[in-house]
Amino acid sequence: MSTDFYKQILENNKEWVERTLEKDPEYFKDLAKGQQPPLLWIGCSDSRVPANEIIGAKPGEVFVHRNIANMVIHSDMNMLSVLDYAVNVLKVKHVIVCGHYGCGGVKAAMGNASIGIIDNWIRHIKDIYRLHHSYLDSIMDETERFNKFVELNVKEQVFDLAKTSIVQGAWKAGQQLTLHGWVYGLNSGYVTDLDVNLSSEKDLNLVDQLALD
Repeated sequence: MSTDFYKQILENNKEWVERTLEKDPEYFKDLAKGQQPPLLWIGCSDSRVPANEIIGAKPGEVFVHRNIANMVIHSDMNMLSVLDYAVNVLKVKHVIVCGHYGCGGVKAAMGNASIGIIDNWIRHIKDIYRLHHSYLDSIMDETERFNKFVELNVKEQVFDLAKTSIVQGAWKAGQQLTLHGWVYGLNSGYVTDLDVNLSSEKDLNLVDQLALD
């Protein structure tokens, strides 16, 4: 980060505060009172995928967790801690797993090149390719195969999310909680709903049954 850029972002913050206070003098006082977001967003760390902006949400409306390739890994205490707080404390009603076309993490998982420590993270995505290799390998167009892999990755993360003890416990307690899978288009700005919307153990069991049929 250059010195000029660093100074500029500090200046940008001051200007943002001033513009915000001009519109609403009580904005930050109200924001400091607490948060009651209806939504948890599990997205990719990619700098081009800003959760709030994509859905036109204001600060305080979206609780956010981001990692490379929007993964839900059962041994990831960071993700589990965010999920637990969102579901059991904030009582969010929706959790969206949002991937994006052109995801570098998913692309890396399609190849065999070593990148570094991220190889250990990408191993989880490679497992998804192995699970769906017959379907993915049947797609001759590389771009289409890449896009489908992105979509399948999101779907599998939603299924894994539904199997966490946190979500299972919320459903058993009768808590209103729906999981969704989206993919964001970097070149269009639109999100695609992948139609994996799970609101109960029954929904998850139906998905598992379809997978076996």
